[in-house]
Formats: sequence, C-alpha cells, structure tokens
Amino acid sequence: MTLDELAIGKHARITAVGGQGALRRHLLEMGLTPGTVVMMRKVAPMGDPVELHLRGYELTLRLEDARQISVEVTAE
Repeated sequence: MTLDELAIGKHARITAVGGQGALRRHLLEMGLTPGTVVMMRKVAPMGDPVELHLRGYELTLRLEDARQISVEVTAE
C-alpha cells in the first residue's frame, strides 16, 4: 500500500521511496526513509495535503508525493 492510503491514527513503516531525481531526494531529506515509522495525523478538509508524525516532528505532504512512498501497516 502507499502512504496516501493510510488511515488517520494508524502507524506504518516505510518500505520504499519512489519518485525520481529531485523529488525522491527531497522526500529522503525530509526523513521519509525506508524503515521509518510514520503515523497519519490528519487529512485536510478537501483531502489534500495530509499531516504525518515521524521522527518526533509533524510533516505536511501532498497526496501526489505520498503516493510515491510504499508502506506496511504496523501495530504501533
């Protein structure tokens, strides 16, 4: 599944970061690296963007970018 499909309040571990070039590098620089656990905090009223909690901080991400990140749901 991809990060944009994660339900609010659920945790997931990043398994792969897609995208190419500058987009992929930007996602990795923001801390979205394989093995990182993220939690879906909230979704904007119109559905885009989403807010994630990871590595002790909040990150807002566009749905288009969230679709580039593969995750597996965890029990955390």
